[in-house]
Amino acid sequence: MSIVAEFSVKSDDFALSRSLTEAPQMVVEIEQVVATLEDKVMPYFWVSGGDHGEFEEAFQNDESVTDIVRVDQADDAILYRAEWTENVETIVYAYLELGATILQAVGRDKNWELRMRFDDRASLSKFEEYCEVHGIAFELNRLQEQEQPMASAQYDLTTKQRETLVTALNEGYYEVPQAISMSELADEMGVSQQALSKRFHAAHRNLITSTLTFTHPDDQ
Repeated sequence: MSIVAEFSVKSDDFALSRSLTEAPQMVVEIEQVVATLEDKVMPYFWVSGGDHGEFEEAFQNDESVTDIVRVDQADDAILYRAEWTENVETIVYAYLELGATILQAVGRDKNWELRMRFDDRASLSKFEEYCEVHGIAFELNRLQEQEQPMASAQYDLTTKQRETLVTALNEGYYEVPQAISMSELADEMGVSQQALSKRFHAAHRNLITSTLTFTHPDDQ
């Protein structure tokens, strides 16, 4: 059974410590991590929240990354691609050796908030042992066993919540104008409109918190 772990780690134990310290108003959100055939790990990440010039000045001299490329820009956020070098051994080890998956990583000021999925508790234990041996401190904030399908588990949706959202999408509930009303959708799914409304509320809440925050309310 896979395990999703949420934890905090100091930037000097992970990556972009100099950049985040010298531009504390900036927020870094890792979008994707790619492992190459040479066992190099290349993150794609968005940077937003303040003075990009100040951040890039520190960024270019940050020893935790190299081969920095500006890829895209949307509003006040810039997408970069780089290669991790120093201070990221733990995440590289987890990603390459343990088969862990980085679901979300957000850095601001001197800290990173990470959400990672491990295949099982044994993999998580190996990760914790590696951190202890290498003197990398982290604060474990939340553990969650995943019994749901991968897509549902990643976004903290129950099977019924995922079914509701997908059905609503397929039936045109989210179209403008709507192709189906909530009452009609409830009849099609064989539930009351009140029950469907509660399920929508819980599903939207879990989906938002799983993608925009690191503290997930319990399912209701």
